[in-house]
Amino acid sequence: MAGRTAKNTAQNTQGQSQSAQEKQSQPLDFDVRIQSIKPNEAIKGTASVNINGAFAIRGVKIIEGSNGLFVSMPSYKVGNDYKDICFPITPECRKQLNDAVLGAYEQALTQSQNSMAKHHEMQQAPEGQAMNMTGM
Repeated sequence: MAGRTAKNTAQNTQGQSQSAQEKQSQPLDFDVRIQSIKPNEAIKGTASVNINGAFAIRGVKIIEGSNGLFVSMPSYKVGNDYKDICFPITPECRKQLNDAVLGAYEQALTQSQNSMAKHHEMQQAPEGQAMNMTGM
């Protein structure tokens, strides 16, 4: 299998340098699905990311750090260090991924807060009227 990988890598390398440079300037399409929102915890949420409909990443974390929110890629522990399993190679791709994940998280958080506010409004009785608690 290692020989096959090396052969595929050698064949692909010839045409990659020019096409990689061309593709670097093109924006990627990130489809982000927020899996969980936990605004009161250190890990604020988790997400799944689908890139260009061709590559999926599960287990992306949104974390509150000392400088604000940041995106943490799936990783594994080696000794005292963590190594990312997959990650953006270029600064441009990292920025696009971070912007897409944090944007989706902020949107989901806003929708969640709006939904909770509406639910709270529905439970309150209009001013001056008693609230019927039968069946609750």
